[in-house]
Amino acid sequence: MKINLFSSLEENKKFGWADLFVTIVIFSVLFSILKLGAGMRVPFSPIQHPTISLDPSYLPYYAGRSLLRMLIAFAASLLFTFIYGRIAAFNRTAEKIMIPAIDILQSVPVLGFLSVTVIGFMSLFPGSLLGVECASIFAIFTGQVWNMTFSFYHSLATIPRDLQEAAKINKLGSWARFAKLEVPYSMIGLVWNSMMSFGGGWFFLAASESITVLNQDIHLPGIGSYMATAVDQGNIMAIVYAIITMVIMILVVDQLFWRPIVAWSQKFKNEQTEANEITTSWVYNIIRRARFLQYIIRTCKSYIYNWSVMIAIKTNKAREQQKQFSKLTPILKWLIGIVVVIFIAKYVYEGFLEISKLSVLDILKVIWFGILTACRVLVATLLGILWTLPIGVMIGFHPKLARIAQPIVQIFASFPANMTFPFLTILYIKYGVNMEIGAIPLMMLGTQWYILFNVIAGAMAIPSDLREAVKILRLTRLQTWKKLILPGVFPYLITGGITASGGAWNASIVSEIVSWKDHTLQATGLGSFIAQATTKGNWPQIIWGIMVMAIVVVMVNRLFWRKLYTLAEKKYDIG
Repeated sequence: MKINLFSSLEENKKFGWADLFVTIVIFSVLFSILKLGAGMRVPFSPIQHPTISLDPSYLPYYAGRSLLRMLIAFAASLLFTFIYGRIAAFNRTAEKIMIPAIDILQSVPVLGFLSVTVIGFMSLFPGSLLGVECASIFAIFTGQVWNMTFSFYHSLATIPRDLQEAAKINKLGSWARFAKLEVPYSMIGLVWNSMMSFGGGWFFLAASESITVLNQDIHLPGIGSYMATAVDQGNIMAIVYAIITMVIMILVVDQLFWRPIVAWSQKFKNEQTEANEITTSWVYNIIRRARFLQYIIRTCKSYIYNWSVMIAIKTNKAREQQKQFSKLTPILKWLIGIVVVIFIAKYVYEGFLEISKLSVLDILKVIWFGILTACRVLVATLLGILWTLPIGVMIGFHPKLARIAQPIVQIFASFPANMTFPFLTILYIKYGVNMEIGAIPLMMLGTQWYILFNVIAGAMAIPSDLREAVKILRLTRLQTWKKLILPGVFPYLITGGITASGGAWNASIVSEIVSWKDHTLQATGLGSFIAQATTKGNWPQIIWGIMVMAIVVVMVNRLFWRKLYTLAEKKYDIG
């Protein structure tokens, strides 16, 4: 192996400065992971748990701990996306269950996942902080994963027929099809949705690092808990330090991580001619010059290829053996189905027992609240589309503008919108804004970015040769939008719309009821109803409110968004 390494390096001249830079970065990252990861396994007990210091000198360490949680959650989200999205796209029976499940789960507040899972994770790792760390990472995971999964699923559902036929003609196996067709075709949309999901993780960082369980307030070392502690103590300077640190961290991650990935993803554009302008990254250029890293990548690819071939051989053998037991397959399916039905029926029965404690008037009132919130979600989504569509196309069509706009959009999308709620509440109180309407801008603050990132991805995915053809044909601006831009970004726009509407449902919990000092502003809706029921601990109201939310979300997605998805698959596809 050593002989191959040095012979490969000698063919491409000597070990250069780019190799030195990449080697230093790799070892620095590994050392940082070991150093920061060691803090996750410290002893933990009700008496002995971490405390947060507002000393600014701790901020680099806290920022590193938060970033490590974010990256672990992102890796888990990516793995979940590939598995879940692929099954939902190619198994029609599973799709009928899996996609509505995501519709519901993305509407459940992150704090709902946290409150349910933290005790379970703590029991897995008794006496160690690792259990609380896992609960925090899982909460961040739930803030990232649904948007990425929707993007990958929809990309697979809209793969052009000619590419699918080419895969069949070349007899690509499952792994080859996944690596050579599915991932490359979905890459641009997945990258931009991953950036949005990463921003969603920053959004919920404070909530995921400051955990209340068993009447205890646990603050994990991190920038989110630092900010939460500063807010609780009213320390303005500490809040400013936290905001500055978060902005710096977002910019560093953008330059060292996301910008190179965006530049790399451009090679997956489906076009016949080279674009006049391409997205560039100084980090990506250094990585391409690093011969040592290129050798490592080629070696890893060969190992992965050999591994995939072995998997394919074993899979074929397993299929041959499975034919012998094909008679048992229907029986196993029925047994699994019966177990699932019994499990669901148990909890549905217990839920109905709780709901039966409510009067008929209360039940109908909650349904009306759900309709009101659904109207606000629809208006917030449509208003978001109105401004994000032209701006997103402009950014996607101009790489130079994208280099400037990308970090700015990342900061706005990542900054916790609920931290701006007090300032807007003051304005609402001062000018007497009706909260029935005022709740809509609050919803938009955290959801409009889903649409913007998807539109940017859609605009960047439009082949350059088609854009050149538009110039040659001298189409008017209106014709260009009608014939090229709208068909090109439409599938991405629908993905952004459905994730934004899910985020708006999630945000309705905090958007329909806000307070400042002794003043509380409340809109009539399902979000404020669930928030109040949670505060009172009224389980019948909580269960019925969440059930109504789930039912309304599934109905809207099936009757409205699903129709648009089908339209995008059959008509608006320029691949």
